[in-house]
Amino acid sequence: MSDTSSLSELARFIGQSALSSEDAGVRRRAVNAITSRIQPSSQRRGVSELLATVLALSARTRRMILPPVAIELDVFSPAGGRAVRVRLPAREL
Repeated sequence: MSDTSSLSELARFIGQSALSSEDAGVRRRAVNAITSRIQPSSQRRGVSELLATVLALSARTRRMILPPVAIELDVFSPAGGRAVRVRLPAREL
């Protein structure tokens, strides 16, 4: 796909979000629905939820201090040529 066709598709784009509605009531309801989903709930957290959070944070911390790992992947087609090419960005330390 060329850049010109991508720009043409973008020019024909019509927003379908309720936030782009002309009606203020529709926009207000959409914003209220979004904020109600992101507000913290007033209910108390259970022990299992708190324990899961602590374990997730400790696992993340443990992974951050581990040395970087190099993985070598060789996949060949039946004809003997390379079948997969994977390029990942280099991670800076």
